[in-house]
Amino acid sequence: MRITQLARSAFVMVALVIVAAVTTAVPAAAKPLPTIVLVHGAFADTTSWDGVAANLRGRGYTVVVPDNPLRGPGHDSAVIEKTLAGISGPVVLVGHSYGGAVITNTHNPNVRALVYVAAFGPAQGEPVQLALDPIRFPGSQLLPPALQVKVVDDAHAIGGKNLDGYIADAYFHQVFAPDVSDSVAATMLAHQRSIALWANLEPSGPTSWSDTPSWYLVSAGDTVIPPAAQRFMADRMHAHTSEVQASHVALVSQPGVVADTIVAAASGS
Repeated sequence: MRITQLARSAFVMVALVIVAAVTTAVPAAAKPLPTIVLVHGAFADTTSWDGVAANLRGRGYTVVVPDNPLRGPGHDSAVIEKTLAGISGPVVLVGHSYGGAVITNTHNPNVRALVYVAAFGPAQGEPVQLALDPIRFPGSQLLPPALQVKVVDDAHAIGGKNLDGYIADAYFHQVFAPDVSDSVAATMLAHQRSIALWANLEPSGPTSWSDTPSWYLVSAGDTVIPPAAQRFMADRMHAHTSEVQASHVALVSQPGVVADTIVAAASGS
């Protein structure tokens, strides 16, 4: 009887050793990577994210780049929310320039982190135009004659027409993207999208950054949104903040740095 009990005890001990060895040898399943959603800003379209998207996909991330209508934060955030509704699992939501105002007004429980790239991060009730206040934040060159207006067809506007702003061809490279080559600037100009003037004046709604961890990449050489305005907004949202020596379009001129910031947000570091 005693021999049988000893045998059983020995068997149990051996079994435990084997289980421990197997558990140690087989790593725990890796957490699934979040989907990265990239929202473009004014005077650009989805192609402005091409370099960043390629970098992130090379690291194994699923990347979605929806079209931003550039009609106003309320309307545009509703469009982005429809995109998010079709994504299962965690999301890192990224906005460049005016796209920051859009992600600020976008609310979805799957969004685990927000990333602002030289972007507007308005407070509730605040229009993005306040971040271009030349008294508090001097330095923006987004002024006439570089900034021009035109009447456009707009099915969402009263009477089917709207007043949009755009950057004049002769100033586009100098003001918007001074740190890219002539050929890249020409391609960006060909993809320029105008933005409804109302989009800069519409008061922002409740802010997503109030209850979502945020990261902010300041472009230190920005001549569209002054770096001082970017730092002010980043500080207000208590964002993890870093800086890059780049123009307003770091996503084009330095896509690797932008991708690194997004990966840091995705990993929560």
